[in-house]
Amino acid sequence: MKEKIKLGFAPTRRFVFSKEDAFKFKNLTREKIGQYDIEIVDLEGINAEGLLYDNDADADKIIRRFRQAEVDAVFFPHCNFGTEDTVSRVAKAVGKPVLLWGPRDEDPLPDGFRLRDTQCGLFATGKVLRRFNVPFTYIVNSEVDSEVFSRGFGNFVAAANTVKAFRRLRILQISTRPAGFWTMIYNEGELLEQFGIESYPITLIDIQNRTESVLKENGSELNAVVDLIQSSMDCSEGDDKAIRRVAALKVAMQAFAVEHGCSAVAIQCWSALQESIGIMPCLANALMTDEGIPVVCETDIHGAVTSVMAQAAALDSTPPFFADLTVRHSQNDNGELLFHCGNFPLSLTAPGCTPRFRKHFLFEDHAPGTHESEIRGGDISIVRFDGDHGRYQLFLGKAHGIKGPYSRGTYVWIEVNDWPLWEEKLVKGPYVHHCVGIHADVIPALYEACRYIPGLEPDTVDPTEAEIQAWLRGR
Repeated sequence: MKEKIKLGFAPTRRFVFSKEDAFKFKNLTREKIGQYDIEIVDLEGINAEGLLYDNDADADKIIRRFRQAEVDAVFFPHCNFGTEDTVSRVAKAVGKPVLLWGPRDEDPLPDGFRLRDTQCGLFATGKVLRRFNVPFTYIVNSEVDSEVFSRGFGNFVAAANTVKAFRRLRILQISTRPAGFWTMIYNEGELLEQFGIESYPITLIDIQNRTESVLKENGSELNAVVDLIQSSMDCSEGDDKAIRRVAALKVAMQAFAVEHGCSAVAIQCWSALQESIGIMPCLANALMTDEGIPVVCETDIHGAVTSVMAQAAALDSTPPFFADLTVRHSQNDNGELLFHCGNFPLSLTAPGCTPRFRKHFLFEDHAPGTHESEIRGGDISIVRFDGDHGRYQLFLGKAHGIKGPYSRGTYVWIEVNDWPLWEEKLVKGPYVHHCVGIHADVIPALYEACRYIPGLEPDTVDPTEAEIQAWLRGR
């Protein structure tokens, strides 16, 4: 179930400017952000105005309220000049992503008096937040109904959701990496020490036993998954036994993930699993991903991290898909095939295409359990969290789906701005042949999220860092 971002709303003023105008812009801003699908924790009842100003006792109450409410981020709209020291104290104590903005000032009154001096106060608060070592997001001084504010605020909400998901990442690791896949080597201790990312390992015996238990119980959850497979796919090449085993594996994986508080799964799909359970897990992975718990192949822990980040940046509005960067388009120098054996979510199937339940196609002795279909194109963000030698980066690029030759497995052809540039960057690393695609523009949100994840550097290929920053400024 999707969780709403819980936003601490702490509008601020300073005593020397218009109290009435500060109160007016507090209400206008509260009304505007109330249009977003978020939960707002405000300051009403803290004092008579519901505003943060120069009062140490109120600051302690605000900190306590935001902590008790477990807010995910804090917004400090400067409704006039604002109170930079108190804002910074609250921001430091709460320790969550911070948004700084103020409504654009009007002209001075006929007598030369200025009501708010909001922009001036933003300069002051930015400096003091730096003194407190508080990272923050800034929306350029603008009208509350402007595109600049809407763009910046929406992007901040998505970035905060990403940070929230990242900070509580726990990945169910099903078995070790396949022996030949050295690209999937990762540093479990380093991920825990540097980012707080946990792995919960189980063995193939664990998943085999749980799968067999689900089959034996033959409960309603199992049969619901069987019905879903049979009603949404061409199952003419699959027998009932194989379909039920895939469904049971899905139920088993989901049970382990829920029991151990895991937000993603990385499974050793190649190829001991088919020997122990008699199926490939590709379709089960697809079904899980479609329900909000991404499952990645070949025990790619970094791929699981990427999937959770992309999904959170899209505010859980669409599932990610975990893909191989495979071959170049023969007729398009900027075209590339994104493919995997059968793990792309069914909900992404291209219009007019019916997914097919099949055996794995590379070897005759491979087991059933994949599904095959082309997925829809459109605008797609391409993302990859990866690292080595203690340095971690987040690859960010935009693509667009194009037509291309038929391929087995699940696939989509994409076009990017400059594939040779992408290819060189990906080969030189720290990346591998895996990436995550998602049908949403999550690049600005993921770029902003890196501000709140120490040790993670955004690596932007398209748009560039300067283009992202200009977009956020409304340029």
